[in-house]
Amino acid sequence: MLLCGGRRFNVLAPIPLSFGTFIKHLATSKSSKLSLSTKSFTTAASAKIFSSSRFEALNSGRKEQVHLYIDSLLEWNQRMNLTAVREESEVMERHVEDSLSIIDPIRTSYLSHCGASSENLNLVDVGSGAGLPGVILAIACPGWKVTLLESMNKRCSFLEHVVSQIGLSNVRVKRERAEKLGQDVSFRESFDVAVARAVAEMRILAEYCLPLVRTGGIFVAAKGHDPQEEVQSAERAIQLMGASLLEIRCVDSHSKHGQRTAIICLKDKPTPKKYPRDPGTPAKFPL
Repeated sequence: MLLCGGRRFNVLAPIPLSFGTFIKHLATSKSSKLSLSTKSFTTAASAKIFSSSRFEALNSGRKEQVHLYIDSLLEWNQRMNLTAVREESEVMERHVEDSLSIIDPIRTSYLSHCGASSENLNLVDVGSGAGLPGVILAIACPGWKVTLLESMNKRCSFLEHVVSQIGLSNVRVKRERAEKLGQDVSFRESFDVAVARAVAEMRILAEYCLPLVRTGGIFVAAKGHDPQEEVQSAERAIQLMGASLLEIRCVDSHSKHGQRTAIICLKDKPTPKKYPRDPGTPAKFPL
């Protein structure tokens, strides 16, 4: 089901719609612009603490963990490149809120198509970087087991520090390339959910993420406001990985466009053993 621009389209098999037809419908829905309701934020000048419906829904302990994360991120960002954002308010708006916004698409899609409960998911954040969205998901959903997959040593050092600083017992940091982990029998097709945010285009992400997802699980890519062309070009890669496009859901955002999209793929069958290809190959030669 496509939930975007106020219109609904069924995109699940066996509906006889070509992928191109689906994209044309999506483009049509784009022409009728809606005024999206933007969450209002207020600032306590002394503490610079932001309020939002998603953040306020967290209990006090989890809110404190979010602030500990932000403090650590900004401190470490002074000596290594973790994010282009330099202010606490921007971290909250651009990173924390965006990360919290994909929880509902994950939960609803998983409950509709994958399992009876979304309370104890085994989730991998591919290309976690500064821990976004993985650390925020782990804070907000303590029943989830979250693996932060990152290939760079310095970023892994930060992730290990912040996980210890916050006290997140449901998180592990794994330093490895996605292509290698996807061929490791201990991790291959072992996760209920894979997520990725600001990592690569969909053709590449499909090969990075879907080999890690179990049959019957989902892959969720957090993308910008206008993903039609990117999604269309990824059709072949998604299918080769044994998956299908399940849903494109618009989520409100504090980006300049007022919304982002969660692209959700359902793993229908096992990924062929030749995927993922050798490290570096998916990025150089996307499917």
